[in-house]
Formats: sequence, C-alpha cells, structure tokens
Amino acid sequence: MTAMSDAALHILTRIKHPHDVAGLSAEERTVLADEIRQVIIGTVSMNGGHLAPSLGVVELTLALLAAFDPGRDKLVWDVGHQAYAYKILTGRQEQFHTLRTMGGVSGFPRPAESPFDHFGVGHSSTSISAALGLAMARDRKGEDHDVVAIIGDGSMTAGLAYEGLNQAGGWGGRLIVVLNDNEMSISKNVGALSLFLSRKLNQRWVKRLKKDMESWISSLPYGGDLMGYVRRGEESFKSFFTPGMLFEAFRFNYLGPIDGHNTERLIEVFKEVKDIEGPVLVHVLTKKGRGYEPAENNPTYFHGVGCFEPETGLVEKVGVCAPSYTQVFGEALLASAKADPRVMAITAAMPEGTGLSRFATELPERFVDVGICEQHAVTFAAGLAMAGYKPVVAIYSTFMQRSYDQIVHDVCLQNLPVTLCLDRGGLVGEDGATHHGAFDISYLRHIPNLVFMAPGSEAELPAMLATALAHDGPVAIRYPRGAGVGLPVPEVVEPLPLGQGAMVREGSDALIVAIGSRVMPAVAAADALAAETGREVAVLNARFIKPLPEAQLLALAGRYPLWLTVEENVLQGGFGAAVLELLSDAGALSGLTVHRLGLPDAFVEHGGQNALRALCGIDQNGIKAALVRLLAV
Repeated sequence: MTAMSDAALHILTRIKHPHDVAGLSAEERTVLADEIRQVIIGTVSMNGGHLAPSLGVVELTLALLAAFDPGRDKLVWDVGHQAYAYKILTGRQEQFHTLRTMGGVSGFPRPAESPFDHFGVGHSSTSISAALGLAMARDRKGEDHDVVAIIGDGSMTAGLAYEGLNQAGGWGGRLIVVLNDNEMSISKNVGALSLFLSRKLNQRWVKRLKKDMESWISSLPYGGDLMGYVRRGEESFKSFFTPGMLFEAFRFNYLGPIDGHNTERLIEVFKEVKDIEGPVLVHVLTKKGRGYEPAENNPTYFHGVGCFEPETGLVEKVGVCAPSYTQVFGEALLASAKADPRVMAITAAMPEGTGLSRFATELPERFVDVGICEQHAVTFAAGLAMAGYKPVVAIYSTFMQRSYDQIVHDVCLQNLPVTLCLDRGGLVGEDGATHHGAFDISYLRHIPNLVFMAPGSEAELPAMLATALAHDGPVAIRYPRGAGVGLPVPEVVEPLPLGQGAMVREGSDALIVAIGSRVMPAVAAADALAAETGREVAVLNARFIKPLPEAQLLALAGRYPLWLTVEENVLQGGFGAAVLELLSDAGALSGLTVHRLGLPDAFVEHGGQNALRALCGIDQNGIKAALVRLLAV
C-alpha cells in the first residue's frame, strides 16, 4: 500500500468508513495519527506532493471526522494542500499510493473522485464562499446538516476570504469556519493580518488580572451590579486581546485559539459549535510539518516537495541538471536590479517558487511579497510604475488569472511599464488541472498595449527580461516549469527587436512556427523526421506572441505551402489562432495548409509533464507525427 506494511498499520487498516474514526478511543486516535503520518511521508517521498501542510492537520482531520459525518455534513477544504489525511480516511486508503500519478488519486479534493469531496479546489481562499453557498442552499431546501470550511491563515490574506466572511456575517445563518493557523501559507506569512493572528495571550496573566479586577470591583459600592456589567463585557474584553476582535466584527462567534494537535479537545469544541446559532469561527493553532523533523525544520521546502529519502528528508541528486527557467529568471532579474535602481520585484506568497529568494536577501528594500493577493500585486505594481519605477511581478500563470481585470484596467489601459512574469506557463505536471498554465496566451494576447513574449530556451529568457525593462509599456513573459534544455545563458544580454522571431532550422518541405517551450522539441522532431525520411522542415522560433513577427510570417507564406503551429496553450484563442488571424487578415491564406498543435479544449489531468505532453501530442513524437500527417496532404 505504501512504504509501511499493512501489519504496521493496525489501526488504519480497520478504518473502512469515515464513521469508524468516531468509534475509536482517545489512545487509538493517537496511534492512528502516527500511522497516517507514516503513510503520507512514505507516499510523498516516492511521488512528491504537499507534505508539510498535510502533516500539520492530521489531528484536526481526525477531530473533524469524529465530530461530523462527511456522508451528510459538507466539509470544504481550502486549496486542498492539507487534505491528504482526509483522503486516506474517506475511502482512498488503498489507492493513496497512486497520489498525483496519471490516473491515480488527485493531490486536491475532487467531487468526481469521491462523494466525500464536497467542493473541487486547488486555488486559495475559496472555501468560505463555497461553504456559504452550500449552507444557504441547505436552508432554502429545509435540510439540517452542518457545513464546515477549513481555511489556512495564509489563505486568509486574500480578499475573497473576507468577501465570504462579510456576506456570511450579514446573512447570519449556520456556518462553521475552521481557521487553521500555522503562521504560514507556502512561505512565511506577511502583512498586518499575519501579525494580528500571531498575537498570543499569557493565559496565567489573564486569569490573575481577572481575579484581581473581580475582587476590587466587588469591594466597591454597588459592586454586585458592576460585576454584572463586567461579566457581560468579558467576552469583548478577551476579544480585544485576541484575533476574535476581527472576526466578531464580521458578526461571527469566535472560539479560540485552540491547540490543533489536541484531538480530543478539538472534538469537544466541534460538538459544541454544532449547537451554536449563526456563523462560528474556530481558531486552531497547528505546526506545519508536525511529526516529521525535516518538514518541521524546513516547512517552506516541504510545502510542495519532489521525491526524497524519507529517513533523512534529503533529495538524491542524479547527474547534472540544466538550471530551471525559474532560476535563470531570478538571476537575470537580480542582475538587472543591481544595474538599475528603479527595478523592483513583487510576488504573491511565492518568493521561493518564483526564484526571488536571493533577490529578497540581497535587495530586501526592493522586494515585496504581498501575500496571496494577486489582484493587489498588479495594481500595486501599476502605482509603482506610475511613480517612475520598473516593477516586475512574478506569479504562476494559473494564479495570474485572478488579476485579469487589474492587468486590463490598471496596467494596460494606462500603458504602464509593468513586467508580468508568468512562471509555470503550460503543463505543470502532478498538480493537475487547477495548476496548469494552459490559458495565459488566450487571456492576455488580445489586450491592447501589451507586448507578450515566450523564450524558446532558458538562454533567451534574460534577453526577454531586458527587452521588457527597456520597453516603455506593459510586457508579459511566459516560461515553463522545470529545467531548461542546457543552452548557455549569454554573459552580455541585449534587448530583442520587438516582433522579430528567429529561424532556428532551415528546410524546404514545410514550416513549423513554434513558441516558447515547444521550439526545441519542434527542432528535434524535424531532425528526427529528416533522419528517417529525408524531408526537411524549417522551424521558426516566433519569440513574440504579440506583436507577432508579422513581416517574417508573411514572407514565409510565399515560400512554404505547408505550416504547423505548435504551442503549450489551449488552441482556442492561442498562438496558432493568432497566426491564422494574421494570415487571414493579410489575404495570405490562399494556397496554404495550416495545422495547429496545442492543448485540447478540456482540463488536462495530473501526471508527469512529459507524459502529459505526450498525451496531448505536443512532445517531440507528437510533433513528428503531426508533420507526417501534414506532409501527406
């Protein structure tokens, strides 16, 4: 099943249904927590995944399943990074070893995977809004189950969470929100809210002050009447010193903070809140990576980790890998910032994931982590640009979607020099449909004033960044997850001429027009085809999605009757569609046969990047097969 034998899992193997957790003794639940952690560690060490978040909520998960019935009650996990224990205990124990593999258990809650997954997630801060919808629907239908949103304090930095809180408090119906406070999202939390949630009371001091105040007030004339007022105000007094003040302002009943690793106490609290009318927020304190020392010591690294040695937590390095696009970007941006004091770096809770850790260390005064606030990040950057700075916003492609309106209205409409760097453009692999950067070409290329580029290799990325920083207007650059192809990054970097591609392979029989991560596989496919058949196919690295290399493309239309466009984006509204629009508008389509390769009109599931590219027909073999079909026309 996992790295542990069935015999070693003497409690876990008895759990055949979520109901079984409630029937265990306190001692058995303690043993079960340890067994679950071993299964999670063993599986993630082989498959990769979100380790530290899930280890931190094992006791919380046991308490939720002991107090609530997921076959009747609705439990909505935020993001889903923390749902591994929940998956194991809700019918997926035998399949858990397939976590994040193609055709296996998803790394995130999915209603299509289990009836106990009550809402599909993968992005941050959706749980309260979704749970509120489920709760309001329950009341309109006259039903009587509980609805629980489980949200981390990192997710509470996003505005969507507060929009949900605001409506829920105004509505006043039954809704339970569990705030899992581990003082981290992916990286260390930032901002005033994080500081507010981190305020802890010395409980002994509070009790002593309360006792002294009661004695003094009781000694006064009319002390009994005064004590009545004091007791009625006691909750307000406590909330003044705790985060309850914030949530009670949203008209939530606040309970906490509560030790999130004390399963039995959590069960008591959850059973109590089931009887409270109106919205309730239970503030739970947990430790990310709990029970696994490497993850406790380095929760950021083990938030989302690849394969590792479970005994030590170390990743075995095999061979020498080319630097990743993310690393190349981070080094190039740091060099640019050192040369130009106007350059600033902005990210949304992902300094490590976007390659900005070194920038943050060496130039902390010009680095800003805004938390999980992509909309704010873009408009904040627009304000900096308006004041003469050159802000660079580095966010994963899938998360940049949240800031679409801000890109249109605050950046592009005002034609401000903001550079948007979209990491993970294309298929990201095991995180699946919620994380693939499948749509950014389609949702950005139609915006006026925006220049949009994609490097054909890691060697081109620094030149594109230099182009963006030299341009007096908005620019977007998208690049894939993972290692580059091993081409050397030039020591001297010059900006590229706008709207000009590069012919990277000559040929006479057909033309491939490729963009971004598909350029080098296109060259390899053409080389393989030439070796097998003698047919020679030219390859143009377009470099620019907008403006397209118009002059080159129109000139090539007179030379090649057979065209293949290749991209790692959905075909609808994508790069190939842009090429067809250009050719059609110029009256150059007559006599041409143009085939397009790209991602399908479907959400691509999870699996390895190479396997998914093969599945979608955009790897080297898929491109070669498309060329064979094209040449047979």
